[in-house]
Parts: sequence; C-alpha cells; structure tokens
Amino acid sequence: MEIKITLPLTDEILHKLKMGDKVLLSGTIYTARDAAHKRFLEDNKNEVKLPFNPKNQIIYYVGPSPTKPGDVIGSSGPTTSYRMDSFACEFMQMGLKGMIGKGPRNSEVKECIKKFGAVYFVAIGGAAVVISESIVKSEIIAYEDLQSEAVRKLEVKDFPCYVAIDTEGNDIFDR
Repeated sequence: MEIKITLPLTDEILHKLKMGDKVLLSGTIYTARDAAHKRFLEDNKNEVKLPFNPKNQIIYYVGPSPTKPGDVIGSSGPTTSYRMDSFACEFMQMGLKGMIGKGPRNSEVKECIKKFGAVYFVAIGGAAVVISESIVKSEIIAYEDLQSEAVRKLEVKDFPCYVAIDTEGNDIFDR
C-alpha cells in the first residue's frame, strides 16, 4: 500500500506512519548534506537569518549531479545518512520532522526521533534517475559555494520513499 502525503508534515500524519510504509511525498522538501548542516547550525547559533525554517519540514540528504540542459535537476540519489547523525538531533529540536537518506541511524538519532515525533525515510540508492523524475522544481537557496551540497528548495510530486524509523522508534534496520 502506498501512502500519499501532501507536505508539510503534521503530527497527525507522522503518528499514522509505520516502519515499512511506502510513501509518496508531494510538496516542498529541502536538501542538505554535512557541510550545509554544519553551516546552517553555526548560522543559527550566531543568529544569522536561516535559509528556511526547519519546523515541520523534511531534509533530503542529497548532492545532485550537474543538471543537464532542459532538466530540472541532475541525478539525485540519497546520501548515506550516518554522516548527518551528529547534526540530526539539533535539527529536530528546531522542529524538523523528517529526514530522507539511505542506511541506518545511530541510537542517539533514534531516541531523538521518538522524543521529537519525527520520521526517518529511506530512498532507494541506485534509483537516482527515477527519484529525479519526481522533482518538478529545484532552486538553490543557500550556500551556493558548496556546489552540489548547497541547500536547495525542491518541489516534488510523488517522491518515492519508505518509512525506516517511525515516531515510536521502530527501525527497519533492526529487523
């Protein structure tokens, strides 16, 4: 069964999602990898205006390949998530409700997911071209100097992913 979700996420939606659910996301998501996470949190600490408010939002861990002429974005497969584990709890404290990546998360991140009522989604690695087809608009909104790791605002339609860790902490990687 596929669950279609129109973003942003709400607590009602989040608490209905269960580990293993296939989800199709439509709406706005943001991209960021390690360098952007670090800069974003430094800016927050220094009271610099942030590129977006993470409250009720999703961050997709991706560094797209260069965009070919006529395309919205280059190949956009998920990045291994554990590289963002040291930043994830602070983002969830700021209201972030979803993360998309690939691979397992550490125990601290799993506890923060439960504490803050968030969800960790996984996208299928190796399906970057298929995933890219669900991205209908892409705009760099911050840290352009980071190139593929710049923060982007994406508009997605039926972006395919699975619930890997639900709000109760059930983890597909523990099965």
